[in-house]
Amino acid sequence: MLLSDLPTPQVLIDRTRLIANIDRAQQLASSAGVRLRPHAKTHKSPVVARWQIDRGAVGVCCAKVGEAEVFAAAGIDDIRLPYPVNPANAPRVLALMDRASISIIVDHLAVARGWSEAMQRAGRTLDVLIKVDVGFHRCGIDPEAAGALDFIRTIASLPGLRLRGLLSHAGHGYTAVSEDELCAVAAREAETLTTLRDRAKASGVDLEELSVGATPTLRFSARQRGLTELRPGNYVYFDRTQVALGAATLDDCALTVIATVVSKHAGRIILDCGSKTLTSDQARGILPAGGYGAVLAGDGGSPRRTDDALTIERLSEEHATVRVDGRTRLEPGDRVHVVPNHACTVSNLVDAVRLVDGDEVIETLPVAARGRIT
Repeated sequence: MLLSDLPTPQVLIDRTRLIANIDRAQQLASSAGVRLRPHAKTHKSPVVARWQIDRGAVGVCCAKVGEAEVFAAAGIDDIRLPYPVNPANAPRVLALMDRASISIIVDHLAVARGWSEAMQRAGRTLDVLIKVDVGFHRCGIDPEAAGALDFIRTIASLPGLRLRGLLSHAGHGYTAVSEDELCAVAAREAETLTTLRDRAKASGVDLEELSVGATPTLRFSARQRGLTELRPGNYVYFDRTQVALGAATLDDCALTVIATVVSKHAGRIILDCGSKTLTSDQARGILPAGGYGAVLAGDGGSPRRTDDALTIERLSEEHATVRVDGRTRLEPGDRVHVVPNHACTVSNLVDAVRLVDGDEVIETLPVAARGRIT
């Protein structure tokens, strides 16, 4: 099947770019002597996860228990949930533990005790890591608080839990305004974790793992000493935000949306890819990235460049309103390729993506973990 045979809009995954992204990140981790554990929330596909693992990844991360259930059912046998899972989910987690190696994070004592009690009742032991707030101020213990070491010692002593180490997410890297700031975020994250690990060891608790995860800081985190695991997710596809942050180029972006011009008026054209396809996420980054995605010039081949005359300035559910600065040759019926601002949310909006090689559609991949939000 050819791309021209497909109705639009469609989410496309360029196989060559996808595999190159997987290989590049794996080489980065392997050269640094650390484990790569990709976050599967970006692709939500056991097929893609298997490609990552076959190339050296130790397992995957999942955002929610529902995602983990999909990947475990597909035979992925090492799954980490870097999310504060509530002990109410104990029956589901116990069922997962029968099929895969499962680990979760904790950052609240009552939650940790709930998991301890659930595991004791079941006669099982659950691997946990302590989430550390390294500056994003979402989840995680304050590493500089007076009670940080007491928290670590308490978790280490809870029956039914096996404390593996510390885990963090430098999500504030997405707001960096320079490469130097991104590098500083990664360095500070590693310093925070290694310092806390050393303090814990001095107080009698050995922590084996120091796990970090974010695509914008990936290239800098790989240079840091003392870390044991990298957990990037978006790197597998990349998107316009990662381009704006300097983590990728347009030619690295494996995920695009192909859309059709459905209307044209003075100063604007309309595409058939609205918020149900592109999402309403804005791009963030060091470089300017206005609008709801980058419309590529030409057929989306390589080398890529954006069509600077076109800005997707408004989304309705089924319409993308594109401002035309100057003139465009595009007419109703013509097709364009769009690099979305945020690939992860695009994956969650479609039942399947099309794996392509140039103009050829190679395979249809189900987005198997789509919508698994519990």
